[in-house]
Amino acid sequence: MNKKDQQELLTEFVLENKEKFYRLAYSYVKNEEDALDIIQESIHKALKGIHTLENPQALKSWFFRIVVNTSLDLLRKKKKEMVVENDILEFFSPQKNDTYENLDLTRLLNELPDKYRVVIILKFFEDLKIHEIAEVLNEKENTIKTRLYKGLKMLRIEMNDISYIGGC
Repeated sequence: MNKKDQQELLTEFVLENKEKFYRLAYSYVKNEEDALDIIQESIHKALKGIHTLENPQALKSWFFRIVVNTSLDLLRKKKKEMVVENDILEFFSPQKNDTYENLDLTRLLNELPDKYRVVIILKFFEDLKIHEIAEVLNEKENTIKTRLYKGLKMLRIEMNDISYIGGC
């Protein structure tokens, strides 16, 4: 397959799956602008590196991996800025005594460590298979299965704690 055919294949694939890639990026950064930047950067990286893709069947996991890595790169860049901003905001914001917590699945997922959250998102929201997730995250399938199991267990524990508290 020549470079032009590879680029056309990539373009068609990205256009067909753009919502999935956006959701994945958004799950990392929780910000529309940043998620769109990640997708744009991921497409740019993919177009530059499409010639390195030896197997066109691996396009899906290859591009998902680019989106994940680009998301993580952006989070690393913003981490220092966020720490300073949060400290400043906490200093200037009035203290609140609001004890109400948002009990939806999004909040529960966001509280999971990244390594568990991303596996659950890729599995249940993006319908990737275990072996595809392993390719995307560059991990062994057994590692992905373990993270999926532990992540789901953590969600169940959290949900059980909430229902217990609500039942008191």
